[in-house]
Amino acid sequence: MARKRNQKTTPEFGDVRRFDTFPKLLAYNARAYGHEVVMREKEFGIWNAFTFTDYERKVRQYALGLRSLGIERGDCVGLLGANRPEWVWGEVAAHAIGATSLGIYRDALGEEVAYLIQAAQIKAVICEDEEQVDKLIELGDQIPSVTVIVYCDPRGMRKYTDARLIAETELCSRGDLLNRARPTLYDDEVEKGSGEDVSILCTTSGTTSKPKLAMLQSGHFLRHCLDYLTADPKCPGDDYVSVLPLPWIMEQVYVVGQQLIARNIINFVEDEETTMADLREIGPTFVLLAPRVWESIAAEVRARMMDSTPFKRFMFAWGMKIGKKAAAEKRQSWFADLILFRALRDRYGFSFLTSAATGGAAMGPETFTFFHAMGVPLKQLYGQTELAGAYTIHRGDDIDPETVGLPFDESAVRINDPDDEGVGEIVGRSQGMFLGYYKNEAATNADLRDGWLYTGDAGYMDTRSGHLVVIDRVKDLANTATGVRFSPQYIENKLKFSAFVAEAVILGRDLPYLAAMICIRWSIVSKWAEQKGISFTNYTNLSAQPEVYALLREEVERVNDTLPEAQRIRKFLLLYKELDPDDGELTRTRKVRRGVIAEKYAQEIEAIYAGRDAIDVDTTITFQDGSTARIQTTLRVETLLPPDNGSPARQAAE
Repeated sequence: MARKRNQKTTPEFGDVRRFDTFPKLLAYNARAYGHEVVMREKEFGIWNAFTFTDYERKVRQYALGLRSLGIERGDCVGLLGANRPEWVWGEVAAHAIGATSLGIYRDALGEEVAYLIQAAQIKAVICEDEEQVDKLIELGDQIPSVTVIVYCDPRGMRKYTDARLIAETELCSRGDLLNRARPTLYDDEVEKGSGEDVSILCTTSGTTSKPKLAMLQSGHFLRHCLDYLTADPKCPGDDYVSVLPLPWIMEQVYVVGQQLIARNIINFVEDEETTMADLREIGPTFVLLAPRVWESIAAEVRARMMDSTPFKRFMFAWGMKIGKKAAAEKRQSWFADLILFRALRDRYGFSFLTSAATGGAAMGPETFTFFHAMGVPLKQLYGQTELAGAYTIHRGDDIDPETVGLPFDESAVRINDPDDEGVGEIVGRSQGMFLGYYKNEAATNADLRDGWLYTGDAGYMDTRSGHLVVIDRVKDLANTATGVRFSPQYIENKLKFSAFVAEAVILGRDLPYLAAMICIRWSIVSKWAEQKGISFTNYTNLSAQPEVYALLREEVERVNDTLPEAQRIRKFLLLYKELDPDDGELTRTRKVRRGVIAEKYAQEIEAIYAGRDAIDVDTTITFQDGSTARIQTTLRVETLLPPDNGSPARQAAE
């Protein structure tokens, strides 16, 4: 898709204090810039475009259609499915009639969906397709508040007789009828809205328990999005590919808030499997990807080198060496770009990037440096759902892979109760500060004090640059039984830079030394094993192969070489399955739930520290479709360093 790239000039944005809700700002844009393309969706290989005029027309139809079905001001509308224009239209439509919106992750299991519907008392749910409708119908009387279920994809829906079901096309028809009968109703409802109204209920990450619902006000949210645009400018016509789930706060910022202000073009991919191909076809101006996605791309690049000729491997290593040296000096190497990076950027759709960001979890410095050497203008950001997403980011060329940058102009960060090294709890505030947790006053009072959010994250301010450095969750910082303090997340991120490591969990809290449980990256390790002629049947079988253990041992030893001796990994094992949000082991944003891991893998952890060389496992795992499989295997415990290397005497000497 060849397009003229827009010039970076100072754009005219709508007045977010006057147009202080999403529907008001949308109405202004439709009047002033109705012809501008603001969304594209790929369907059956064709990109379908929508203008601001189309956007407002669909929102009007949805809003009045919902109103005709009994949805009133103060009700809650749920959104369940993949990133699609209909998702955004439904959200803004809910706000137009004074309802709140709550996004639910498309891969959420029935139990999670029921919890969120019950918590928010959702009255209407806009679903993508049959799969999502099935989840709701199977919940039966667990969700009595739901009176309307709108489905957008009619395929497979004829067999249902549930009276709550209505097609998206029928919803729009109802909206048109009501609009003809009462032509001023929609505009009147939009005008009644206030930026002080709670418009978005957004789930927190829920690393320790079920997610809470943060109440966000649209006026505060929009002002915070404008503050973000000051720190990381974007212009009308800039392309963004929506990849991360829309229920996540940062995708809300990019796809809904910033889009309405900066008038970017949001591109929705055809399918999850076509994401990278669609991204390359669009050639976006800016992207936001989770650390796991950046890690996967970096792993894929290195894995492809495994298939290449010795000459290409030599050129890759040479180009990376030159590129990393240039990146460390805050410049680009034209030679490395010529022989390597220009082609790499083109392959992944990064040729036109002027801004790239990562957030939601920590990223290892090695991955960050890899992309800067490649010429990708990657920046780290940091924030929380409660503060309307990110409120710190790297500015311009002031980039440090160890930090998350500086606060936005209208945001602030301080360190609470710092220790002798300046490390304490990160406390922040922004213009997008949440009003509190929905129906959870105790949690609100615990986290929100004197206008500041107590994040629960540990960090410090870099005295040289003034940047914020995030270490880990305060509760996750740990000490071994011998007094060695360590950050599990920091070491895990170093391990995940390896192309062969998909996930890692560092153990050692109140234990004699550090150990690791590692999940192999199936796509890469399986390819490696095929090249080596190693026979295997499935993930469990592959992870138990001696050659795979030897491969991962080299990777762990490489990480150990970069760590202080007292913080080195003494033992590791390879888990028989990948960690999975469906099993409660990870949050939907891929953060490790350490409490669940400690409980679920207690047998394996106990065996590591009991000095056993192998662990017999006989367990059953449940897949997303409800089917189960029995796993019987033996996990081998690999010893890298003798445990007495972590003795108190040695640590005291250090």
